[in-house]
Amino acid sequence: MSDSSRITRRDVLKRTSAAAAGFAAAPWIIPSTAFGANERITVGCIGLRNQGKGNLQRFLKAGCNVAAVCDVDSDVRAKAAKIVTDRNRSVDEYGDYLELLDRKDLDAVVITTPDHWHALMTIHACQAGKDVYCEKPLSLTIAEGRRMVQAARENNRVVQTGSQQRSSKEFWTACTLVRNGVIGKVETVLAGINKPNHPGELGPDTEPPAVLDYDRWLGPAPWRNYNEKRVHYNFRFWWDYSGGQMTNFGAHHLDIAQWGLGTDDTGPIATEGTATFHTKGYHEVTETCRITHTYANGVKLIAGQGQKDIPGGTTFIGTKGRIYVNRGKLRVEPEELLEQDVAALPEQLIRSTNHTANFLECMRTREKPICDVEIGHRSATVCHLGNIVARLGRSIKWDPQTEQIVGDAEAQEMTDKAYRKPWSRTQPFATAKS
Repeated sequence: MSDSSRITRRDVLKRTSAAAAGFAAAPWIIPSTAFGANERITVGCIGLRNQGKGNLQRFLKAGCNVAAVCDVDSDVRAKAAKIVTDRNRSVDEYGDYLELLDRKDLDAVVITTPDHWHALMTIHACQAGKDVYCEKPLSLTIAEGRRMVQAARENNRVVQTGSQQRSSKEFWTACTLVRNGVIGKVETVLAGINKPNHPGELGPDTEPPAVLDYDRWLGPAPWRNYNEKRVHYNFRFWWDYSGGQMTNFGAHHLDIAQWGLGTDDTGPIATEGTATFHTKGYHEVTETCRITHTYANGVKLIAGQGQKDIPGGTTFIGTKGRIYVNRGKLRVEPEELLEQDVAALPEQLIRSTNHTANFLECMRTREKPICDVEIGHRSATVCHLGNIVARLGRSIKWDPQTEQIVGDAEAQEMTDKAYRKPWSRTQPFATAKS
């Protein structure tokens, strides 16, 4: 390719917002061959187990230069590095994410850690000048989410929340139909979430394995002795690190509810409900729950865990019909409501068929991605409000403008958490790295 015809990253960054609008209709990835050897988007991946490994592979497939990997487990880190080197590419390994963020050659970072690390890493990445792809749920607490939004905006960073359902056709179709009033006025939305799949009784605490930097795994969370059934995948069943299936699957199905309701920039005004917990304490998070969120327009969003009348996924119930959507499933009642050109309806939602590609394209255009940090924060907030009600056993009133729980100091205190020293909720990257 001649110098006059070769596309550079600088050229792509100059694309207008019209190009981003075109991507919304038909996402695309510029292959790595379209750039010079040093002009591909360069990425660092933080957190490399399970979904982290999958994200690493997705960014490699998208043509990114994965130049750095970071994990507090040296075995996991080495296996991830091998995935990169097997493609005849070099990669550096890190046990400390601050060292990775200090690299000047990284355009973006992919954060796939336990939830309690999402906020601090995202904020520091934004302050270090990196765009961020952060897995869902965006935050561990409501206040953390707002700080993440502020960091993204103050540093002009693109931050994509890893709620991949927004990039699947069935969810886009369902929400487009709802937003265009095809099922009439929405009265109720059901969001069915999974029950816990914790491996069972904890057993005795032990010393952490030599390959795991357990102190760094805990990070800002309170100190607890090591137990294999509290770490890695099992982190999601303990309040110190996660919010259970309410934030795990809720961050998917409640997110779709928010999208369909058009409430990506707000939330409910009141939350009530009940929950049960494991009788032997095998985990801390909810075993079952039925949580009702009420919006200012009267719509009820009911999150159900272990509820026979609430199927997994999201169900919109309107005055003229209903729509049920889950991964690979879309049912519309009556069926003839689907016999129309959805893409021709007046209100069109952002369209993406590849969540990674959408993020990379927005890095180039500087447009907001399909699940921007504000959207991820607002959807996580609904999940967190449900957990607060479940844990307290009483209803709360929520002001989505001020993001404060009204008239309940104890509940309001649960919207944030103190960090274990030396980690700090407010220490900027510039001083944290030193």
